[in-house]
Amino acid sequence: MINSSPFTHKSINLSSYMGVVVIALLPALFTYIWFFGLGIAVHMLIGITTALVTETIMLKLRHRPAASFITDNSAIITAVLLVFCIPSFAPWWITFIGVAFAMVFGKHLYGGLGYNPFNPAMIGYAMLLISFPAQMTAWSAPAELLGNTPNFISTLQIIFSGSILDTHLFDAITMATPLDMLKTQLGLEQDMKTILAQPVFGIMAGKGWEWVNIAILAGGLWLMYKRIINWHIPVAVLGSLFVMASIFYLIDPQAYISPVVHLFGGAAMLGAFFIATDPVTASTTIKGRLWFGAGVGVLTFTIRTWGGYPDGIAFAVLLMNMATPLIDYYTQPRVFGHDGDKS
Repeated sequence: MINSSPFTHKSINLSSYMGVVVIALLPALFTYIWFFGLGIAVHMLIGITTALVTETIMLKLRHRPAASFITDNSAIITAVLLVFCIPSFAPWWITFIGVAFAMVFGKHLYGGLGYNPFNPAMIGYAMLLISFPAQMTAWSAPAELLGNTPNFISTLQIIFSGSILDTHLFDAITMATPLDMLKTQLGLEQDMKTILAQPVFGIMAGKGWEWVNIAILAGGLWLMYKRIINWHIPVAVLGSLFVMASIFYLIDPQAYISPVVHLFGGAAMLGAFFIATDPVTASTTIKGRLWFGAGVGVLTFTIRTWGGYPDGIAFAVLLMNMATPLIDYYTQPRVFGHDGDKS
């Protein structure tokens, strides 16, 4: 007698799945703190607290049992991913507003986890970037350029009051991201060699940022090894971005950013392994994942090169989230017994 399928299943549940994703981001978090100070740790605490409180309130309003949903860790991963996209010395209310908006309008407005068509963290980030561009573009300079980063007390003072206790000046400890600087300088008709010779740039991209992205890459590869995510979307995102950047870089290396800087100078690694792979908002078919990832990579390059934003990974993911139902519709595998099958 043959029992009904399924015959095998993964032992990991949703809570464990989300927990493993957070663990995979810890190397990047510690690397970020090493190069850019403790600001991101403060924002993590603000973000996670906001996410859990907002989740509880929304579940109560929707008459859902809070305990079972809170412990699935989905709120925590939303906060963590969003905080990685927020400058270390941004005011506390930026994280509060962004995470609360992500939880309410990116998740619960559509019925909660599993029903949201858009990645909640990227919904929150896009809202912040459009609404508060000044606060969202004042990134911390790496410790190597500062000599040292503000201590914990100074960090708290900056985040919660906007002032600094010691002799540091805010303008001296903040700067544009490497991609933003490249985009601005290229717009001023500076040649690539001169731009990359500036102290802010390291071996592959911006100092500090390249190592954070290497740590994110390591965490992403670990997720693939643990089979938490499939390879299709990350490879398609990074591959299409690399190919697009290579084509234009070969055409004019003085006018276009190199593919290596594209991969290690912005949020491409975070987007490829931790954002675009969201199982709820990404394509579910094998071919669809490849098309979805390729679309994210191409749109990211397009926005970075000709758009008004220096990175673009968030908008690329959201745009492809819109296309996910169409992609899934046209990439469904053929059902056995189809007229075209031969007996």
